[in-house]
Order: sequence, then C-alpha cells, then structure tokens
Amino acid sequence: MTTAPSSLPSLDALPPADVARACAEAGVTKAGRDTLTLLTLGILAGAFIALGAVAMVTTLTGASVLPWGVARLLGGCAFSLGLILVVIGGAELFTGDCLMVVAWASRRIATAALLRAWITVYVGNLLGAGATAALLFLSEHYRMDGGLVGSTLLTIASNKAALPTQPLVFLSILCNVLVCLAVWMALSARSTVDKVAVIVPAVTAFVAAGFEHSIANAFIFPYALLVKEHAPTEFWTLIGREPETLTALTWANAGWNVLVATLGNLLGGSLLVGGVYWFIYLRRR
Repeated sequence: MTTAPSSLPSLDALPPADVARACAEAGVTKAGRDTLTLLTLGILAGAFIALGAVAMVTTLTGASVLPWGVARLLGGCAFSLGLILVVIGGAELFTGDCLMVVAWASRRIATAALLRAWITVYVGNLLGAGATAALLFLSEHYRMDGGLVGSTLLTIASNKAALPTQPLVFLSILCNVLVCLAVWMALSARSTVDKVAVIVPAVTAFVAAGFEHSIANAFIFPYALLVKEHAPTEFWTLIGREPETLTALTWANAGWNVLVATLGNLLGGSLLVGGVYWFIYLRRR
C-alpha cells in the first residue's frame, strides 16, 4: 500500500542558495515599503536593540567577580534579546538591512531605493534608541543595586568613547559580519525556535569579543551622558565617582564613535556577507 505524500511544510532549514534568493526577495520587499512604514519599523528596531543593550548592562553589573570572558559571554546572551525581537517581532534594523545589497547587486532594486531604505531605517533606529535611553533615565533604572547599574553603564560608555578610530573601524566591521550572519541564518530557519537558536550564538560572540554595534552605541551613549549630566548628587556619592573624571565621555566623542561604527558596520555587512554570498550564488555566469 502506498502512502500519500504529506502536505505539511518541511521544517528543514533552507540550503544556502535558497537563503540567498530569500535574502534578495526580502530586500525587494523592504525597498517597496513606504517611508513612514520604514521609519516606524526602524524606531521599533532601535528600541528593541536598546532593550537588549540594557539587559546586557544589567547582567554585567556585579560580574567583576567572574572571569572576564565568562562575564562577557553572559552579557552577550542577554544582548541577543535585541536581535531576537527585531527578527521575530518584526522590525527594520540598519545593520541587518545591509544585506539588502544582495537585491541591489542582483539588479532587483535601484540604488535610490536602497539608499532611501537605509537612510530611513537608520534615522528610525537612532530615534528609537534615543527615546528608549530617555525613558530609562526617567525611570531611574541606573540607580538600581545602589547605583552599580549606572556605574557599569558609565564604564562601558567611557571605554567605547575612548576607542581610537582605527580599531573602532575594524571592530565595527567584524561586528556586522556576525550580525548579518545571524540574520542570514535566521532566513534559513523555518520555525521561531530555529531562528532564536541561530541568532543567540552569533550575537553573543560579537558582544563577548568586544565588537562595536552602531545602533547599540546610539543607545548606550545618550543613556550614559544623561546620567553623567543629570544624575543627582546622591547617585555619585553612592558609587564613589565624580562626573568630572569621565573625560572621554562627551557628546562629540559619542557622535564620532557612532559615525565610524556605522561606516564599519556598513562595510562588514554589505561587502563581507551580502556581497560575498551574492557573488557565490546569484551572480550572472
């Protein structure tokens, strides 16, 4: 007796060539969205990444008793919440949208459409990240654990602000290689569990390694600078620090960091992931 073929969809992951085609199709869809929709989805993604970043800051608070690598690993796991929310919840993240270059290189979207989508989503990401920073400051989240959460935030932001330009460029390139690989693998997944399973290791790796993500930094810097400039005197007494000692943490250094990280993220995601996979699977022979 023969068995009728199953009508259930396959749960097997898509092979790489099919992922490349799915990535190009996703790029066409993104480019076709109206500006207001792209902006709103970008705001959501900025807020989602900010929530992942604040989870990381909270996790790293008090983690100095652990080996450095173990603490970073835990912080990276917490941060992966941000990209999970973007991919599963549905939002547009500039760093992940660098993969739209696959659709552009396949001549399925025009250069103007690509740039419009990138710029709109990027502006939305900055708005979402900045608004979340303001909300967290007003909530006085930084005062938790006797102010140690705020102290951890200030240390992270100060270290980022002090990064020289050359290492910042390459740390940003490496960061978005891993972010875009996480998005690429999520495109191959057929279920929510599979998507989460491929996102967490890649995101954890870039955070643990100390790579630089422009949108995460666009949240961390405003939050830290709000604390530096507006936190009450008792907060500084609790943590035993003075705002004047945070010399590297300025709006100018923060802006330069985010700008350089943005360019590095763009290069890493569009050329080293999107461009390479387009060349392998979709270029005309």
